Amino acid sequence: MTLQQLQYFLAAIEHGTFSAAADALYLAQPSLSEQVRRLEAELGVALFVRAGRRLVLTEAGRALRPEAERTLEAARRAAAAVADVRELRGGTATFGTFGDAPDWLTGNVAAAFRRRHPDVRLRMVGLNSSEVADEVREGRVEAGLIVLPVDDAGLDVRPAMEDELVYVSADRSLTAAPVAIEHLAERPLILYDARWGLQDPTRRALFDRAQRAGVRLEAAIEVEEVGNALDLAARGLGDTVISRSISLRRGALPSALDHASFDPPLVEVFAFIARRDAPLSPATRELVALAERQLADMEARRAAADAQ
Repeated sequence: MTLQQLQYFLAAIEHGTFSAAADALYLAQPSLSEQVRRLEAELGVALFVRAGRRLVLTEAGRALRPEAERTLEAARRAAAAVADVRELRGGTATFGTFGDAPDWLTGNVAAAFRRRHPDVRLRMVGLNSSEVADEVREGRVEAGLIVLPVDDAGLDVRPAMEDELVYVSADRSLTAAPVAIEHLAERPLILYDARWGLQDPTRRALFDRAQRAGVRLEAAIEVEEVGNALDLAARGLGDTVISRSISLRRGALPSALDHASFDPPLVEVFAFIARRDAPLSPATRELVALAERQLADMEARRAAADAQ
């Protein structure tokens, strides 16, 4: 039994003959009557008898009619619900970001999306990159912006831009020139994303560089939020490391702090991820496109700052 067969059955009832129903549906009459015959064969009962030139419902046909009407109405409602999502008139866009993604990035993306699509609900989750990858892989979030590397099993990973990691200290004599990784081993170090430890991509990049240089890094203080790390560094309790895109944002660094590049520069890669076997909904595709524009703006501002 198909929706098409039910549609033809109801059309035959409405118009009284197979030929009139076929004309109304812009079909050849044999095509319509053949589908009704197949429906009768599948059900094992006759649905119509002829009374002169018109069709009359049998008892089985009368029993089927309200069920056919309900079934087609349910199918129309389902199609309308999908159309709302397809045309961005409803549904929910879900997106995950790494926990220290700048507030302005997520804020600008959310504001732009809501202005364009006020009827679509928006869920933006701030997590560690490893957790974003897990959320996407398990289908709880459609897409995300993360810092590499992460476990990419089951994921499509699309690198988007590079960002430099910078050393941050309240002692400006330490930020006057690029800093070697060996220097960090000599200073009290404040690291964020405490819960994730070496699963955090930024921390992994630092520790890998230190290991290759033959030194060992150890955190004096661990906190969850990058803002807490900056506050403690501003109080002179240690030094920290953050993404340069954060340090360049006006007001992001407390006035007591300054930053310096590493020698050689240490970079991290931002990437968009999605499940490999699941196409994105139109709303989440739009959200990813807006995030891409924000990253392009970030790169442009960084290039302008470098040129000054």
